[in-house]
Amino acid sequence: MLPLTLLAILFAGGLYVYRRNVLGANQPRADMTNEDIKQRWRELGFFCELDDQNKVWTLTGSRAGLLHFSDLLRGYIADPGNTSNGERKHYGAYGSLEVMTWPDAGFDGHAIRGSLTDLDRLASLVETKLAVAEAGSRVRIRGEFAPDSRYALLLDIRVDGFDPASADPERLGAASQRKVPGD
Repeated sequence: MLPLTLLAILFAGGLYVYRRNVLGANQPRADMTNEDIKQRWRELGFFCELDDQNKVWTLTGSRAGLLHFSDLLRGYIADPGNTSNGERKHYGAYGSLEVMTWPDAGFDGHAIRGSLTDLDRLASLVETKLAVAEAGSRVRIRGEFAPDSRYALLLDIRVDGFDPASADPERLGAASQRKVPGD
């Protein structure tokens, strides 16, 4: 009887962790308003979504906004708590963008991952690609970072002043553009 009870407890614990990490990651907290969610995207500097069907992480923002992704990666690298494999942090209004320390660089349906050196290389790749990218273009990163990865990273570059919250179809519908001060 005791082994069956232990098995039930382990199963319930595993289900709890799964629901909290996987199912809860894509839902905003119940106490967050639409304005809170919009503000989170604006603070991040870009909108992020995972398309499992096409196996791509898409980051949508202006060049300046997308450069925040490089800053985010470098901040993750600088945190001494992220040195061990399996460490991870969630970003974005829904916590759906996961960066994870892992021995092998890659993109998958759960995270953008790699060693701290790999993640620094990805930050540099993003900066290099954005330096020459034009508004309206899309930059795909896979082979230069993780050639064996089944997923890719797509940078969707929008005009300066683009509001990343406007790309969130769950909250706002069609994308729009934020006015740049001085226009």
